Parts: sequence; C-alpha cells; structure tokens
Amino acid sequence: MSSLAMSSFVEQQIVLHQFTAKHSVQARAMLGWSREHLAIQAGVAVEAVQQFENQYDVGDETRLALAFRLEAEGLAFFPGFAPGWGMSARRFDTATTEHAAQGIISRLIGATSSSLDSPTPQPNGV
Repeated sequence: MSSLAMSSFVEQQIVLHQFTAKHSVQARAMLGWSREHLAIQAGVAVEAVQQFENQYDVGDETRLALAFRLEAEGLAFFPGFAPGWGMSARRFDTATTEHAAQGIISRLIGATSSSLDSPTPQPNGV
C-alpha cells in the first residue's frame, strides 16, 4: 500500500474511533446546525444523521462524511471530550492573526530591550 493510501486509511480509522454520536449532536449545537443542514452539508440522508445520532449502526462512509464535514468547520474530536475548536483558516483571518502576532512580538521585543537597557536592577529579574 502506498504511503499516501496508508496515511488516508490510518486517518479514516482514527476518525471512525474518535467521532461519536454525542460529538455529532454537540457539534451541531455549537454550529447552530439542524440535522437537515448537516445532512445537506455532508451529502448524506437526513435519516442517516438521525440514525447515527440515535446510536444506530450506520456505514463508515456516513460517519466519515459527517466527521470530515464538521472538521471542515474547524472542530476537533477526541474520545471522552466535547468537540473543541481546532486550528482552521475558516475561523481565523490571516491578516488579523498576523497583525496580532506583530503586536505581541513588538511588545516582547520592547519589554526585553527596555529591561536589558535599564541601569537599575529590577525585582524578580524583570
């Protein structure tokens, strides 16, 4: 099996073991999505979403479609935890992030240079 196919297979197996019916319900609530909206977005039948969320057996393809669609919105899933926001370009505007990072860097550099240049000792190494 090629490494690309193997990584895809491994990724799918991880998703299948991490993504639960409870995750689906919680993720929809976080996004404000109905079952119908999730079904349309994931390209599956509404009945498939209902069955999955009611903990009935559904095909792996359905579970993967739901998980991948919700992950595309920036959600991350881990066993035993509610969904959380992961890193996603969809949730973070690059320009805003870069601007904020520059501000933080400027403050750090300014604080460091002022403390190094200070002729008087500072408490706690500041």
